[in-house]
Amino acid sequence: QVQLVESGGGSVQAGGSLRLSCAVSSYTYNYKCVGWFRQVPGKEREAVAAIYTTSLSTFYAASVEGRFTISQDNAKNTVYLQMNSLTPEDTAMYYCAADRIIPVRPLVSYAYNYWGQGTQVTVSS
Repeated sequence: QVQLVESGGGSVQAGGSLRLSCAVSSYTYNYKCVGWFRQVPGKEREAVAAIYTTSLSTFYAASVEGRFTISQDNAKNTVYLQMNSLTPEDTAMYYCAADRIIPVRPLVSYAYNYWGQGTQVTVSS
């Protein structure tokens, strides 16, 4: 059974940091790509970052480039999103997603077939 479980969300003041984790079911960890997305109520889900799990190539949305870092720990079957210099505009529900095919466009939601339930990030000013 496919399972992606996010954790690490919470409330932080502007300028602070959080690290999100996405634990991927071990027997399905031959996913080729894992991405992080976020969504605010009433708005479309937007891409944050993605990583090709074999080559470790990373991709970032312009809005988070230089502040967020995506990484993976194969031993723990976990992908992380380190978020620094957070602003209130980063407030959203954050989702991780995965797929077994390397997407041509890793920063679009339709490239992913498997999704977690999300973890809330709230940044106060």
